[in-house]
Amino acid sequence: MRKLSRLSSQTCLLAVFALALFCATVCAGPSAFAQQPPAQPSSDSGQKPANSDSQEPLPTIKANVNVVSIFFNVKDKHGALMPNLTKDDFEVFEDGKPQTIKYFTPETNLPLTLGMLIDSSGSQLRVLDMEKEVGGAFLKQILTNKDEAYVIDFNIDASLVQDYTNDVRRLQNAMNKVKINSGYGTGPLPGAGGGPVPTAPGMNRGTVLFDAVYLSAHDMLAKEVGRKAMILLTDGQDEGSQLKIKDAIEASQKADAIVYVLLCADRGSYFAGGMTYYGEGDMKKLTEATGGRVINVGNNFDKLRDAFDQIAAELRSQYNIGYTPLNTKLDGSYRKLEIKNKQNYKIQARAGYYAGVSQE
Repeated sequence: MRKLSRLSSQTCLLAVFALALFCATVCAGPSAFAQQPPAQPSSDSGQKPANSDSQEPLPTIKANVNVVSIFFNVKDKHGALMPNLTKDDFEVFEDGKPQTIKYFTPETNLPLTLGMLIDSSGSQLRVLDMEKEVGGAFLKQILTNKDEAYVIDFNIDASLVQDYTNDVRRLQNAMNKVKINSGYGTGPLPGAGGGPVPTAPGMNRGTVLFDAVYLSAHDMLAKEVGRKAMILLTDGQDEGSQLKIKDAIEASQKADAIVYVLLCADRGSYFAGGMTYYGEGDMKKLTEATGGRVINVGNNFDKLRDAFDQIAAELRSQYNIGYTPLNTKLDGSYRKLEIKNKQNYKIQARAGYYAGVSQE
């Protein structure tokens, strides 16, 4: 079943906090936000009790705060994940200014929304079968009943070959149907779970990587809540996208999506054909901006399998920090983020976020 949509992750977070305050008021249970007094009911609301014996009306909860939530990993100098850290181990900065951490929690079991993006352009001819086999095994390993994933195939076009599902077999079948399309055949494969996703017009296209990332973030993940990630199986080279790398990065940041790139590049074929390989630089920009990373696997089966194992461990070992920014302007501007650890561990987190826009 498709997950519930939302306008933005920040809006849904406000609803969650309002619900937490409501439960604290009604049930008198423990809450991380219990110290915040609920708003009193409006004196001119016009609401009346159903009968004279009924209790006082429940207070109206009003939340006019903008909460920023960040999922991140912590590693030591050897790259090992660091569990069991607390809120006091961290500091958060927005545009260089320290912020007050409102909540902090390790997130190991929060539902995951995952997009698998597979490059099926001509340059992937010698690695595509490996990607499908190892990628399918990864989905079986990582997905639980509360998680969902989808599959996008991109070459001269981007196609949604499997819409949201937690059925691993359907996801694996969709991946197995992906075939190389270098633009000399009859066009992109029709999607098993949806049709072709529109991209740049015209015939000057080879690998619409940036378009695929944008569409995955904007059309799929932006509507979801909670932990969200994209995994790209690609050589990282874009040829013919309508959009630029900055558009793909902005859409991913607005969707709060972490992007991992498994760089499956048969570089020997590039050099043998007299072509230049340049894909890794753009992919580093994309992953560093969103809190993921590039893992270079070449055309090695074991390296690809190990890379998926690393991603699985990272997605199961995240922390989540939330704060109310001192800059309260809802102007849609970009804000730089930095999380610092007092033990000088390495933080793997997104580089920034876009403030919401006031609806008033």
